[in-house]
Order: sequence, then structure tokens, then C-alpha cells
Amino acid sequence: MSSKRKSKTITTTKKPPLKKKKLSPESTPNPSLPDDVLITCLARVSKLYYPTLSLVSKSFRSLLASPELYKARSLLRRTESCLYVCLHFPTEANARWFTLCRKPDRTLVNHKKSSSGNILVPIPSSQSTSTPHWSGHAAVGSNIYHIGGGFMRSSNVSVLDCRSHMWREAPSLKVKRMLYPSASVIDGKIYVAGGLVQKKSESSESMEVFDTKTQIWNYVLIPYLEELRGLLTKSICIEGKLYLRIGTKVLAYDPEEGRWEQEVGKTCKWFSNCVIENVLYCYIQGVLKWYDIKVRLWKQVHGLRGLPHEFSTSLIVKLADYSGKMAVFWDKSEPLSGEKMVWCAVVALERHNNGDIWGMVEWCDAVLIVPKLTHFENALAVTV
Repeated sequence: MSSKRKSKTITTTKKPPLKKKKLSPESTPNPSLPDDVLITCLARVSKLYYPTLSLVSKSFRSLLASPELYKARSLLRRTESCLYVCLHFPTEANARWFTLCRKPDRTLVNHKKSSSGNILVPIPSSQSTSTPHWSGHAAVGSNIYHIGGGFMRSSNVSVLDCRSHMWREAPSLKVKRMLYPSASVIDGKIYVAGGLVQKKSESSESMEVFDTKTQIWNYVLIPYLEELRGLLTKSICIEGKLYLRIGTKVLAYDPEEGRWEQEVGKTCKWFSNCVIENVLYCYIQGVLKWYDIKVRLWKQVHGLRGLPHEFSTSLIVKLADYSGKMAVFWDKSEPLSGEKMVWCAVVALERHNNGDIWGMVEWCDAVLIVPKLTHFENALAVTV
């Protein structure tokens, strides 16, 4: 007889797999690090990376816009110059602002060797804030003032806080202005002149001064207007003096002494200019030039190897003082696409023993694609 053995069936109960806990956007940053430690870490990072870091989470975005972060940056001496560009899009009522930052997807493996890794990213706009085209612009500290302008005369002044990228309203101009009023800064005071005003009687007191500390506007009388006969097209500040170009003549104003005088030699068209370490630079017919105060002549900036050939054919070029270097913006149309590329170059400047100034292009790259009819308003730098 064969005996059948009964086999025991052993059953095992499998435990269900543990579900991974999903992290909420708010908990993405390391929860073991308190905010003050995170702020100390973020304060040591260049602001060029802040737009990318703001994508990490809502809490990161909040920290990156907090006053505590910028206090820490100041204490650690990590303040830096940041570039901003104002553009006029043909289908939009308000101007749009962009800031230069690093590309979020930049890696050591995939990026092109010729690429600088820099791009322009848009600043969020507020529907309640009016930023018309053809306004005057001035940078004071970490703030950008957007003054008057537009098709209709306006006295509105809006302020962009470049730390939080929030807009607020500032005290209005005393005189309504349109079409590019000039705005220049001396010792924290904004001098606004030009633009079309409503009454002829206002032309004799067409310069206003805004004290950013007291938040008060005052008038400064401009002499010689009837004698000069011309539109005020631009203003600049060199060595503590304000220079106004009226027609083909130039007036100089010394705020400390309250004295005006007529200047000679500064007959440049000043539409594309900036002042760097008390030297006036200008883009004139495809060439970057600088003004020699001693001999009262315009001289060409030498060097500049690395700027593309198309730069010399650009009609509109914007220059900005970028921590002692020159930031240069221009655009290049793409014939088949109906778009154009916004280009940027950063140029280090050096004065040689013979007095000539040479420019060394540190990087040059396309930083933004825009519709072909987009127009440059301004480019400037702030300290944050």
C-alpha cells in the first residue's frame, strides 16, 4: 500500500506596500532648516539665480522676496548690480519689465560652450498699476521709478521694488508730462525735465526734483529756454552736475550751488548713452564712443572683440552702467519668423596710460525672443 502524505499549505499574508508621502510645495525645502538658516544660505547666492530658485516652492518665493533676506545680503556684503529692461509690446497698453538671470535648465553637460547661460525673464505686472509707454525711468537703490509718459499727459509715478518685484504708487509729478520725460539721479534725488507739458507757462519751471527720502517734489527753474529754442531731449549726470541737452545746446546745473551755465562740446544725440565712473558713453552710428572732458571731444572705444558684425548696423541700442562695466542691449530681426532676438553684451572697460579707453567683451548672447514690432524703452541697473 502506498501512503499518501498530506502536504500542509502555508499561507503568508503580504503586507501592503507603504505609500510614499507626497511632499506639498510648502514642504519641499528642507523642513529641518529654520527660515533664518535658509535666509543666510540664500543671501550668499547671486540674485541671478533667484528667478530659478523661486520655482522651488511657495515658501522659497516668500523668502526670496522677504526684507530679512536683503538685510542679510547687506550685512554679508552680498549686494550686487542687477539689470532690468523695459520693452514696449505693440498690443499691450502698459510697458513690460524684464530682468537678467541664469537659465533654469542650464547644466554642465548639455549647455553650448558659446552660450553665456543668461536670459531675460518677465517681472510679474500688477493690473492696478499703470506703467505707460514712453515714460521716464530712474533707478535709486533697489527701486526703479516709472515717471509720467504715455500718449496722454500723465503725472503718475510708479515704483518697482526690485527686491520683491512689487509695484507701488509714489507721489505724483506737479506737471503732467508725456513722450519720454528725462529722469536723472544725483545724491538720491530724481531730476525730471522735458516731455511735452500742457501749458507754455509751465516750460519756465519744467524741471522737478523728487527727494526719495522725504518723498516731496519741488521745482527748479530752467533759464535760457527762450534763447536756446529747442526741445529738451535728454539729461545726464556727471561729477555731481546735471546736463540738459536743449536743441543743439547743453545746460549744466550744479545742485550744490544752484547755478546754471551753458556748456559746449556735448552735442551728441544722447539717445543711447550711459555714464560710468563719471565718463559719458554713447552709441553713435554703429560705434561706441566716450566723451573726453579735458579736450571736449568724442573718442572711440577701442577693442570690443566679440561683438557681432550686426551690432554696428543696429538702429536702437541701450547702454547701462553695470557695476562699472557697460551692459549693451540691441535687437536683431529674424526675417523668416516675424520675430526678433534681443541681444546683450557685458563689456569691461579699461583706461590705458595714453588716455584711450578699451572695451573687453566678457560675454555676448541672445537673451530674449520678442515680436518684431517690440520696441526698446530703457535699460538700467539697480543695487539689491
